[in-house]
Amino acid sequence: MTNRLPPLNALKAFEAAARHLSIKHAAEELCVTPGAVSQMIKVLEEHLRVRLFERVTRGIYLTDAGHDYLPSIRNAFRQITDASERIAAQRDSGLLTVSATPFFASAWLVPRLSSFREIQPDIDLQIVTSNALVDFSRSEVDVAIRHGLGRYPGLRSDRVVTVEVVAVATPGLVERLGLPGRPSDLAHWPQVHDAERKGWSLWFETHGVPERMAARGPSFDDSGLLLKAILAGQGAGLLPAALVEDELRDGRLVQLSPAVNMEDFAYYLICPDNKQQQPKISAFRDWILNA
Repeated sequence: MTNRLPPLNALKAFEAAARHLSIKHAAEELCVTPGAVSQMIKVLEEHLRVRLFERVTRGIYLTDAGHDYLPSIRNAFRQITDASERIAAQRDSGLLTVSATPFFASAWLVPRLSSFREIQPDIDLQIVTSNALVDFSRSEVDVAIRHGLGRYPGLRSDRVVTVEVVAVATPGLVERLGLPGRPSDLAHWPQVHDAERKGWSLWFETHGVPERMAARGPSFDDSGLLLKAILAGQGAGLLPAALVEDELRDGRLVQLSPAVNMEDFAYYLICPDNKQQQPKISAFRDWILNA
């Protein structure tokens, strides 16, 4: 049998006719003629190569194949209806789901939420934390806040805040390689990278170090994993200074140079291009860019 999906109109005609056990009543429900319903059912039966109805003088009834087929078709239509209603409700409701990294959520976003509530009392925020990139087509997240260069094809990206970034490594690595006397010394160190592999290039550029070779070493799209890789001694890494305060304080990490601001390496608000004008998203964007 063909792998093509049956025509949607034919499935609707089948479901309606099976529910009413009447071609006439199905036609009235679908606002078409009885002949059109009969033709759509015929198309479906030819597609499936099986008879779904038996026609008798006083009406129709389902064959065994029709009885087997009907529950799956009803469930499919129910799932489509439920999903459509859920998406429409999210679009029209005041619930806004924001995905943020755990560090940004706790250190920056949560302490400022009361001011958003004051100016947008009809919008309820749902904050979910994650370091991974968001697949907006497969999740219910409306907007995300991530650290990087803000280059995401098909997505609108607005810079929210630039934070101080610090180069760090384990005491063991420092003991083996020696504390760097100048930024250029780190060009010869093993390094761990952000997912875009641009952090170190920007860091060296900020310090006036000439262009270097292509970035080598592992990369991570999760700042938590990046921190673990640094703690495991896999190389020097760049992280927001506030994120590694505890590790520096208790001696698990060593700061390799003064913290710096790298203008493009920042936290960005991200949302799909085709949703950026939704009122609740626009309201949140206006607030967070001015908070």
